[in-house]
Amino acid sequence: MDQDANGVVPKLRDVFAGYFRIGAAVNPRTLVSSADLLARHFNCITAENEMKFKRIHPHEETYAFEDADRLAGFAREHGMKMRGHTLVWHNQTPDWLFEKPGGGLADKALLYARLKAHIDTVVGRYKSDVFCWDVVNEAVADEGPELLRESKWLRIAGEEFTAKAFEFAHEADPDALLFYNDYNESHPAKREKIVTLVRSLKARGVPIHGVGLQAHWQLRSPPADDIRAAIERYASLGLKLHITELDVSVFEWDDRRADLKSPTAEMMELQERRYEQIFRIFREYRDVIECVTFWGVADDYTWLDHFPVRGRKNWPFLFDERHQPKPSFWKVVNGAGTQE
Repeated sequence: MDQDANGVVPKLRDVFAGYFRIGAAVNPRTLVSSADLLARHFNCITAENEMKFKRIHPHEETYAFEDADRLAGFAREHGMKMRGHTLVWHNQTPDWLFEKPGGGLADKALLYARLKAHIDTVVGRYKSDVFCWDVVNEAVADEGPELLRESKWLRIAGEEFTAKAFEFAHEADPDALLFYNDYNESHPAKREKIVTLVRSLKARGVPIHGVGLQAHWQLRSPPADDIRAAIERYASLGLKLHITELDVSVFEWDDRRADLKSPTAEMMELQERRYEQIFRIFREYRDVIECVTFWGVADDYTWLDHFPVRGRKNWPFLFDERHQPKPSFWKVVNGAGTQE
């Protein structure tokens, strides 16, 4: 393993102790395969899929807590904070939630009753483990004039479903910090939609405490100026900011090649510079950014291995497939020691 001048690989959580928490999304597999990295470098975890509605509540009378409990236990054992992800999403949500007995769409009253029961149960169970929740995830429309994306949530309950979710979550755990979370959060048009939604929730007195910037970024996009502008716009709302799902794909979005067995030298150099740039921005805004979470731990496992090109390998993190620090790790670590 590479070392610094003192023969030691610095711990990310210690390097950034004066800036923000350093988190990672985990699952039962990486909890084992990356246990040493997690325990050494991170002080916060997020359940990658294990707390999503379909996984934890597959049938109306059935909850599946085993995997989520393991993750929460790991966090307790290692003195880590835990982020809850997620309560309301248009994906990974079971069909039964939206259906009335006998078939057809449920009405608003039934949907809300089921949602409240779910939130009371799940948020209540992890009250002592989870300090914040991504309450509503990806509700804003990517394109077009509509504020919210088409979903069964919107079809049944209208735009108020977002407010209801926050209200139910606050009732279930008044001490938890509650976040709206989304991707493409730095693209100017979508950024303004997110701002509009969050501002409207605040104006109605809805208990929302923060905005989650997913930060699924590439080597060149979004531009640094757009990232800064997004952070400033969300911070202007007077809310906390978390970077919730950070990774840096070595492929741009429209790059669909699938033949690479390892990243090119150019990709690694660009990723090194990109991570240096990103963390410089994060440090600049340390007064408003409280937590930076990677959507994974090391390059041996990433959801980007399958998205957007099925089966294609990607290498988006600071640690390589053998769990060794990459050059981008050292850029991030060394940058934190510079005078700003």
